[in-house]
Amino acid sequence: MTSIIKVGIAGTGSHVPERIMSNDDFARIIDTSDEWIAQRTGIRERRFAAEGECTSDLSYKAALLALADAGVEASDLDLIVVGTVTPDQHLPTVSCQLQHRLGSPKAMAFDVGAACSGFMVALDTAASFIATGRATNALVIGAETLSRWINMEDRGSCILFGDGAGAAILQPHDVCSSGEILNSCLGADGSGFEYIQAPHGGYRVRPSDDNYDPALDNIMLRGRDVYRFAVNKMTEVIEAMCEGYDRDEIALLVPHQVNQRIIESALTRLEWDPARCVVNIDKYGNTSAASVPIALDEACKDGRLKSGDLAVLVAFGAGLTWGGALVRW
Repeated sequence: MTSIIKVGIAGTGSHVPERIMSNDDFARIIDTSDEWIAQRTGIRERRFAAEGECTSDLSYKAALLALADAGVEASDLDLIVVGTVTPDQHLPTVSCQLQHRLGSPKAMAFDVGAACSGFMVALDTAASFIATGRATNALVIGAETLSRWINMEDRGSCILFGDGAGAAILQPHDVCSSGEILNSCLGADGSGFEYIQAPHGGYRVRPSDDNYDPALDNIMLRGRDVYRFAVNKMTEVIEAMCEGYDRDEIALLVPHQVNQRIIESALTRLEWDPARCVVNIDKYGNTSAASVPIALDEACKDGRLKSGDLAVLVAFGAGLTWGGALVRW
């Protein structure tokens, strides 16, 4: 029987595009205002990829930073897993493009599509490879260019999303001695697939079909349903990851940056101190799979996570999907 190897996060990195899209910029395009957006979402600005800039480009820059932080050479990677629903193209995967661009010829590479839960699914998948001895140096990325996938006439959804990438390097914990993953969970509920979807753009309805509508390539939300699901699931996952620990032992919560109101509602239910929660949605909006790793990287670089600290990571998204992890830094 194969013994289970403890897994650690050896380093992190993140990258966002240079272009800032403020609430005032949206107000020049649609009937909205900075006050309206900020009150309902907590978002003040978000980053949009430049013309020709794709998910693989953002991923590459985040990967370089994570590799440098971990002190790992790209040539030593044996696994690359990318969580994204906005790949550069249908084929090949972003991960395979990265494998070539980084110079990681030994690495198995594949993408996972779990929307906003993408990084958590990629993290858990890569950790399983390391835990069973099938990989030693894994690159895990959550990255999106959602600005290419929004309907700029739908003021309820277009204001929410931004672009970015976050990365982490996983190794056996006895190698890196940091970021030990103590617990994790993944889940899905396909009965809620219509809550967040892009109906066209795949192969069920093709551009050559008579009933094809390009507007339905874009993200559509059932806001109230998403709100209820997100608050309930965020609360449940955090409670599950804290099981066996005193709540005061958890130094930091790193949640998916979905909406300020959703985060606040979950914190209220949990009676959680907001000071122990990373919130950067005001700067980046909802970056989907990139959300948690960007927030985690910022918390590390800002000194909010210190050696020995416990942190809970949690995300939830279209599918419906969700994931969580408990990490001792």
